[in-house]
Amino acid sequence: MDIIRDTRPQRKKKRAVVTTVVVVALALITWGVQSLPSAVPSVDRATTWTDTVQRGTMVRMVRGPGTLVPEQARWLTAVTTGRIDEIVLLPGVEVQPGDIILRMSNPDEEVQLLQTQQQLSQAQAQLTQLRSTLQTQRLTLQGTVAQVRTQFLDAQRTHQANQRLFDANPDNVAKAELDRSREQMAEMETRFGLAEESLRVFDESVDDQLDAQLDQVRRLQELVDFRRERIASMTVRSPSAGILAPLDVPLQEGQYVTSGSNLGRVVVPDRLKAEIRIAQTQAQEIVLGQVALIDTRSDTIEGRVSRIDPAVRNGTVTIDVALPDNLPASARPDLSVDGNVVINRLDDVVFMGRPQFGQANNKVSVFKLTADEQYADRVIVELGVASVNEIEIRSGLQPGDIVILSEMSQWDGFDRVKLR
Repeated sequence: MDIIRDTRPQRKKKRAVVTTVVVVALALITWGVQSLPSAVPSVDRATTWTDTVQRGTMVRMVRGPGTLVPEQARWLTAVTTGRIDEIVLLPGVEVQPGDIILRMSNPDEEVQLLQTQQQLSQAQAQLTQLRSTLQTQRLTLQGTVAQVRTQFLDAQRTHQANQRLFDANPDNVAKAELDRSREQMAEMETRFGLAEESLRVFDESVDDQLDAQLDQVRRLQELVDFRRERIASMTVRSPSAGILAPLDVPLQEGQYVTSGSNLGRVVVPDRLKAEIRIAQTQAQEIVLGQVALIDTRSDTIEGRVSRIDPAVRNGTVTIDVALPDNLPASARPDLSVDGNVVINRLDDVVFMGRPQFGQANNKVSVFKLTADEQYADRVIVELGVASVNEIEIRSGLQPGDIVILSEMSQWDGFDRVKLR
């Protein structure tokens, strides 16, 4: 007779063993995963900017934005207040000396000219009348002098005759008559001297009176000329040959402008200079005569520093760069440019392109590509002097090393990245 065995204890024992094995395996797997090094992050190679470390000559430069400005420019300003009646020439046209640019009008100026002309006419009439009056007075005085002279000579002859008769015989002429003739002669002599003195004083005052009236006429004539020039200035003409440059605020016909307002600007386009604004921290090494490269976006023009502004404005120092006579077609007045001033040349130095991070004379960490260029490892680099696009390497890299110059701050927690 068969006896049925109970297999449940064996199944339970087998299940317990399997469970134990699974738990141990999971624990080992977990420990193994935790003990593995962190995964290397991947970086898109197309988004990185790399450069190769070089040894050779590094040109130190400082950069700043600027503008091309004419060396010869003439502002046209309103001499008097007025209304713009007609704009004859528009900005951009070539002008010659005397070309009419615009016409203005001001009725008040014309009224003032008429009033001044009337005052001048009155002063000229007064001058003519004064000359006539003075001439008449002089003739009258001359007649008086002649009359008194005749009377004096007659009295002198009478006295001399009486004196001869008295000397010949005192009975011929009474003593009283002799004295009377002497007194009359002395009186006429005095009157004759006074008449001559009056004529002399009058002659001296004639020039002063005429000069005073002539000065009044000249002043009024100058005032009339001034008024005429103000009216003539309302026909605005080009003072020299050149190009009529645009204004910041264009003028319109019918617009009312005040005295001193800008009406135009004539520039000589063939003579330009560059005004470059350099940060004050970088302008300390700039001196006169240094080479400057002006980038017009289409051409590069070589010039030399001709002036350094002694003042700092808005954190920048303005320098003037003299440009050659033969300028490319892209060079135009008021054109925005970039200027690079050559400070010096460093021979036999290790350098690379300037990264987006890090400053001169500091230590920074950069990623250097491995030999197979599949990975990039972080290295510490000591930087030296900097230029616009390049920076000196004092330690940490060797010529031929390839480094990533673009921003890599998002991978600050990793010492290696993979390029894909």
